[in-house]
Amino acid sequence: MNKQRLKAVESEFLSVYPDGFAEPELVKLGKKHQMALRVKQSQEFFAPECFAQPQLVAENMVKTITRSSMVSVFEKPRLRDWVKGMTHQERESYALALRDMLHGDKEYGFNIMLDLLRPAKLAKWSLMTILPCYYAPDEEVFVKPTTAKGVIRYFDLKGLEYKPAPTYEFYLNYRKQILAMKQMVSPSLQSSNAAFCGFLMMMTQPGSGPSR
Repeated sequence: MNKQRLKAVESEFLSVYPDGFAEPELVKLGKKHQMALRVKQSQEFFAPECFAQPQLVAENMVKTITRSSMVSVFEKPRLRDWVKGMTHQERESYALALRDMLHGDKEYGFNIMLDLLRPAKLAKWSLMTILPCYYAPDEEVFVKPTTAKGVIRYFDLKGLEYKPAPTYEFYLNYRKQILAMKQMVSPSLQSSNAAFCGFLMMMTQPGSGPSR
């Protein structure tokens, strides 16, 4: 990775926002995403014991995703309608795939989720990664296509080629490099992986950087 570029954008960002994400302007922006609320609800909805009621978990999965500001408004109704039309057994499989992603064999759960979403043409990076990102905001990452492509290109991340079709191999490598980058910047930019990725997006997309 290009560490010099990372330190350069960090310096530029902190010259405008010296307190990082604690700056009032950024706190206000963060409230629009309701990250703290989404995390709290997800950790309540998807704790290990909750999966004894997979139908309720499936309902809460849809509820959480449709309330997310990070998922496209076009994907939300499609997912909601798809889950609504599922059989009892299919909804159970949907919930238990998330259980494995969060609490069990993560690769197995990822691939089962992928197999479930693919026939409905809902196998999107956002729908695959939003719930783990909310449940474990310091461990998992939300893969947003525009952000991922920009970060890979700008910081010259090795061994990563973004493709629209999700794969667990890409996810592991992307997460590993994002977490490594996060440890290289000021603690004021480390409030969560989602916030850190938001910083990277802001600093790598033309016209999106901070302004005085």
